[in-house]
Amino acid sequence: MHIRVPDRAEAAAWYEEHLGFEAVEQFDFWATGFEGGPLQISADGGETMLALFEATESHPMVPQQTGVAFSVDVETFCEFARSLPGEIRSPLGRPLVPSDVIDFDMCWAFDLTDPWGNQYELNCYDYDRVKAELIEPDAITPTRYWPRELYDDRAR
Repeated sequence: MHIRVPDRAEAAAWYEEHLGFEAVEQFDFWATGFEGGPLQISADGGETMLALFEATESHPMVPQQTGVAFSVDVETFCEFARSLPGEIRSPLGRPLVPSDVIDFDMCWAFDLTDPWGNQYELNCYDYDRVKAELIEPDAITPTRYWPRELYDDRAR
């Protein structure tokens, strides 16, 4: 995924601190070998990467809003939720809070943005474990986009 940011180093530091991404050394040449190349970062050892490009006059800053989603395990999802609020913002521009978690009936998700307006979703498909280990113990009332009955009717 190509992501435009004003400063690759600043963005890489933010992604590392808040979402656990690290530079992928294998692709360092692209970032250091010539002007305008991407800085490849990953939170899973290079299996999935973001390519950070610095915005320029010919490639202006246009925030990514196409719905990139990162799927994580239960432990990571719960740790993320319990770290809120912090410096991560919701797409509405306010700090993301635990009750921003979205109940999609088969998975849980958070919609979030980086400081430059690029939008992402962090989700976990281990629905029952997240409910048992986070939602119920922390008394979180999740956001819903449709009534639970629609899923229940479909499941029958």
